[in-house]
Amino acid sequence: MRLQNRVAIVTGGAYGLGKAFVQGYAREGAKVLIADIDLPAAQRLEKELANEGKQALAVMADVSRVTDTQEMAKKAATHFGRIDILVNNAAVFGRVKISKMVPFHELTLGEWQRVMDVNATGPFLCCRAVFPYMKAQSYGKIVNIVTSQFYATGGNIKYAHYIASKGALIGLTRALAREMGEYNVTVNGIAPGSTLTEDSGNEAAVKEREGAIAGRCLKRVEYPEDVVGAAIFLASPESDFITGQILAVNGGSLFI
Repeated sequence: MRLQNRVAIVTGGAYGLGKAFVQGYAREGAKVLIADIDLPAAQRLEKELANEGKQALAVMADVSRVTDTQEMAKKAATHFGRIDILVNNAAVFGRVKISKMVPFHELTLGEWQRVMDVNATGPFLCCRAVFPYMKAQSYGKIVNIVTSQFYATGGNIKYAHYIASKGALIGLTRALAREMGEYNVTVNGIAPGSTLTEDSGNEAAVKEREGAIAGRCLKRVEYPEDVVGAAIFLASPESDFITGQILAVNGGSLFI
């Protein structure tokens, strides 16, 4: 198992991509802290993993709050003894609804700020919270979940707040890779394509993604499980000399 005895924190870990990451890491031997604003859902996942003989801990955390992120890191270190991996997955987009197909000049400042608080400031706060632990042990892996749509050159996306927030996270990935490298901490990103999560797995959502499928080299729906392998790779020793990179997992819809 590639993550045997490693300790991982996955934000937004109770649903969708985050849940798939939690399950994939646990299968690879990691002890996982499941951080989510929906504590009951995180606790259900913790129980499922415990029934399979895997170690997990559910914690309520709003990543836009300094105190929540600090407490999240403290609980991981206290409960499991260390912090090796952080996956910044929590975001305002799917389960937490935002305006889509809305021109930028019609977005409210409040919605713009909420998206930035969670999608850009949240990962910054989480990185800052885990860094002392990773620095002390001279080892760490940070994986930021961005989006392939940031690199799109065509189409009329019309969710400027989301794209801008993920662009900020791509910039943060590169900046922190430089700063944290001297402490043997790698910082990389994964850019999924349009992914069918459990929150959007209805017939209407599948139909909505027909356009995305048509634009891919691989002509099928993208599922959370398609992204797990990349997340495991970037958290494992196999990627120890890779940092500051964005790995596109989108079925060939965009080449980065």
